[in-house]
Amino acid sequence: MAKDDKTREDARFRHDSLQDRKTIKALIDAIGKGLAKGELSLSDDDNDIVLTPDGLMTLRIRAERNDGQCKVDFRVSWTERDDDLREKPAPKVKSRN
Repeated sequence: MAKDDKTREDARFRHDSLQDRKTIKALIDAIGKGLAKGELSLSDDDNDIVLTPDGLMTLRIRAERNDGQCKVDFRVSWTERDDDLREKPAPKVKSRN
């Protein structure tokens, strides 16, 4: 078994909890550090996963407010298989004068 085989096994991590703003910021900061380092380790009492982000990644940010309920979703995704890499051009952005 190669060194990276354990980190490339199919796995899933999900965690839902009620936290205060300061704790959530600390968790988001830790995710940012893991992305920068190239190793993202997530765990709680029930589960754990180690991901190795590298290369080009897709970023999706969504936000909404509906009837007093507010939500912000961040999704970062990438592929670990070289044959799936497809570079997509940056979006075109125009400003009005």
